[in-house]
Amino acid sequence: MAKRDYYEILGVAKNASDEDIKKAYRKLAMKHHPDRNQGDDAKKAEEKFKEAKEAYEMLSDAKKRAAYDQYGHAGVDPNMGAGGFRGGPEGFGGFAEAFGDIFGDIFGGAQGGGGRRGAGGPQVYRGSDLSYAMEISLEEAANGKETQIRIPSWSECETCHGSGAKPGTSAKTCPSCHGSGTVHLRQGFFSIQQTCPHCHGSGKIIPEPCTTCNGQGRVKQNKTLEVKIPAGINEGMRIRSAGNGEPGMNGGPPGDLYIEIRIRQHDIFERDGDDLHCTVPVSITLAALGGPIEVPTLSGKAEIDLPEGTQHGKTFRLRGKGIKGVRSSYPGDLYCHVAVETPVKLTEHQRKLMKELDESLKKGGERHSPNAKSWTDRVKDLFK
Repeated sequence: MAKRDYYEILGVAKNASDEDIKKAYRKLAMKHHPDRNQGDDAKKAEEKFKEAKEAYEMLSDAKKRAAYDQYGHAGVDPNMGAGGFRGGPEGFGGFAEAFGDIFGDIFGGAQGGGGRRGAGGPQVYRGSDLSYAMEISLEEAANGKETQIRIPSWSECETCHGSGAKPGTSAKTCPSCHGSGTVHLRQGFFSIQQTCPHCHGSGKIIPEPCTTCNGQGRVKQNKTLEVKIPAGINEGMRIRSAGNGEPGMNGGPPGDLYIEIRIRQHDIFERDGDDLHCTVPVSITLAALGGPIEVPTLSGKAEIDLPEGTQHGKTFRLRGKGIKGVRSSYPGDLYCHVAVETPVKLTEHQRKLMKELDESLKKGGERHSPNAKSWTDRVKDLFK
């Protein structure tokens, strides 16, 4: 499939300035970033994000842009030949630069979630994302809550004011990369760009590091964040706190904080999506005679009218007594499962009464035990 025009992708004119190209790319990157597009549109958004990134990488580089303006996609694709590119070391000059940028992205961007380099400047790295596990109760998950969490963070060193150098001294330009943060390794006509091993991409070295921060220019501390948990959140869902991850390097943007929700096991209820389930113990007498019973819900109490002769395992459904999920328009249901309890530790008098009841029931025949006959018949059929 033929590639779209890079200027058309970014929505700029061919005589657009570098600043216009940068602004157009940032707008598209924010719109189509994978973190902002979920569900059915995720794949389409990801493709547009990659397409915009490729266009910006080519048009933000003066040499690549000149080659593209003259030869089109052939001018910046090392797998294609075009007018001004011939075989041999001289002819592959443009391709060597392209290879250098590609390898630079691979080797130089391996830290902190990806790196990039400004024109003549040091490597800039986005901070890493952080994860925080938060345990909440089922009631808090159903109703939502506002709370605070403390997370490790970084702040500017007060001793060196962020320079990393001992007071009275200053950082020096790295002699290996001359402040660019990257070095080029050449082999034949290939040029491989990678992070400077001496300054680690900062473009500077510190002869006398600050003793408070050990030359980092920042110190670690705890930070308190306000967190709003939406009503209906479920186990495993994540809340994104933008910009509260690891700080970036050399002026790069910080990462994000993802708060992962864990829900404590409840004493009564089990959650299944937006529905709740609970087991309701019922005495054998109440199950036989029937009558009203109270059952708990997350919002208070409800009443169930047991019919006469309720059997063990009978389920009653209370509509709308479940949980309204974060993406639901109405709440789920509560399912109450009856557990008929057999009496234990009977007195002699109670045992006598139970035997009299049993004999009376046997005299009544099958009408008192409708399930017993069908079960007996199935057993007989099994052994025929």
